[in-house]
Amino acid sequence: MMNLTNPLIPVTAEPKTPRLNETWTDVVRSYYQLTKPRIILLLLITTAGGMWIAAEGQVDPLLAFVTLFSGACASGAANTMNCLYDRDIDAIMVRTSKRPIPSGRVSPRDALIFATTLASLSFGLLCYFANLLSALLAMSGIVFYVLVYTHWLKRHSTQNIVIGGAAGAIPPLVGWAAVTGSLSLPAWMLFIILFLWTPPHFWALAIMIRDDYEKVKVPMLPVICGNKLTSQEILYYTLVLIPATLVLVYPLGVMGALYGTIALILGLLFVKKSWDLIKQPEDYQTARSLFKYSIVYMMLLCGAMMVDSLPVFNAINAQIAGQIASWMTIAMAAVSSIG
Repeated sequence: MMNLTNPLIPVTAEPKTPRLNETWTDVVRSYYQLTKPRIILLLLITTAGGMWIAAEGQVDPLLAFVTLFSGACASGAANTMNCLYDRDIDAIMVRTSKRPIPSGRVSPRDALIFATTLASLSFGLLCYFANLLSALLAMSGIVFYVLVYTHWLKRHSTQNIVIGGAAGAIPPLVGWAAVTGSLSLPAWMLFIILFLWTPPHFWALAIMIRDDYEKVKVPMLPVICGNKLTSQEILYYTLVLIPATLVLVYPLGVMGALYGTIALILGLLFVKKSWDLIKQPEDYQTARSLFKYSIVYMMLLCGAMMVDSLPVFNAINAQIAGQIASWMTIAMAAVSSIG
């Protein structure tokens, strides 16, 4: 007989671990940890970036609060389901062995109920306060993360994080849809930026904990192809990421000079960090530095989006754009006269 929540584990093999929560505070802390709050924070920042651009810096406070809270619930549900499904390998890996389920602080049944509750709450709030599209997008993120990444790809393909990373690129779409009720080209460009950012971010972590993944036979790229090839792949993605971020400035025109300058500087620093890893692919601290910077990169990039979209910068960006257009006209006229 197989366990429906994880076909890899027989029901008879389910360990009967004692409850380790002694107070209500411990219970709350355990369920809070199930949601992987540090991951949620970054996803909410990308959601806010999508909202601020879509609303041109003038977001309704109630809508912003409900969308971000609902996004946190949806992400928490997906992360809880991930912990539930991966509890067998989490118990073996050093980094994850103390998580609430493998440590016995939360039972698999209670984790499933918790995840279902969070997902239902997210869907209901987005439907009522935003729109059906944003609610469906949030649910699609859960389904893609749990079924496509966790169940199908993670244990079977070195491209697990490349394809599965699409789930982490959905939050800005949710934010955009919550504001506009639709998805235009700039929204999909935000999706592409997150999609390109995910492999360098996660592969840096995979290099750091390669031994753990090898122990549980998860085919992360560093495990199968080694750190050298992985570091090269990281560089390729960061090089493609820079022009992708600048597409928001030109030709889409939804971001201005402030964002463009910050995006370019952040991107060049990302490339430098990636190049450092190529030179020392086996160095733990270099991989760790890249991993930490990738988080800072995305936070600052989304922060630049939010600031640049504020009305106060619209006039400044328009003046700069006009000046650049004037210079280009003069330059083209000069070239024509020479010809």
